[in-house]
Amino acid sequence: MKILVLNGPNLNLLGQREPDIYGRATLEEIMARVVAQGKKLGAAVEWDQSNEEGALVTRIGASRGRYDGIVFNPGAYTHTSVALRDAIQAAGVPCVEVHLSNIHAREEFRRQSLTAGVCVGQVTGFGEMSYQLGLAALVDRLGRAAGGRRKTGKPA
Repeated sequence: MKILVLNGPNLNLLGQREPDIYGRATLEEIMARVVAQGKKLGAAVEWDQSNEEGALVTRIGASRGRYDGIVFNPGAYTHTSVALRDAIQAAGVPCVEVHLSNIHAREEFRRQSLTAGVCVGQVTGFGEMSYQLGLAALVDRLGRAAGGRRKTGKPA
């Protein structure tokens, strides 16, 4: 099972940017823990980050046939990008949206997600654990979709 963890704009600034909201861990530290968790779950995890909407759209579009699922933190594009929503829908790869902060408890403009409606689920507000919860839920869903067995041959 192969999972892509995709990170949107400004997530490269984690650990520096508003640590009271986003935490003190860097993106590299968080992704190292997610990759390790993936191994425990029987999933190979690759990750990427871009501040550019078009690069994220391209990466999602190229995911069909390459990844079994996507864990995606669209960052601020969550609230503005029809292009990312369309890319997720067109790719047909199960996607879980994650956010470090609880977007529903923040400013009004952050409470709507344009991308969540085409994702299989959303995890928000648990800090870096949002990624781990999203990955675990996605791996479980993919395992159940494969008839209770993961592609690695391990029981789900």
